[in-house]
Amino acid sequence: MVTAIVLVNAERSRIPETAAELANVTHVKEVYSVTGDWDIVAVLRLPSYDDLDDVVTGELRKVEGITRTTTMLAFRTYAPALLDQGFGVGLHED
Repeated sequence: MVTAIVLVNAERSRIPETAAELANVTHVKEVYSVTGDWDIVAVLRLPSYDDLDDVVTGELRKVEGITRTTTMLAFRTYAPALLDQGFGVGLHED
């Protein structure tokens, strides 16, 4: 299984529609609206590396409103408990 993270810039007026359309693309498992330099993050889970080209350059290219993407491949997945610890820093009340 290959995991890819796609950072997406979208036309401002179409961010919600673009995100919703991305969620329906084959192998897209999660879509987030985010702050910062990017508008949307899509998480892809693909059966093989060869499927990446079909999805990113084939299907994502057809999604209206996307103006720019950057794709990252994940090397390793860490345990959810460890991730929660990292993202929870500073959120615990004493």
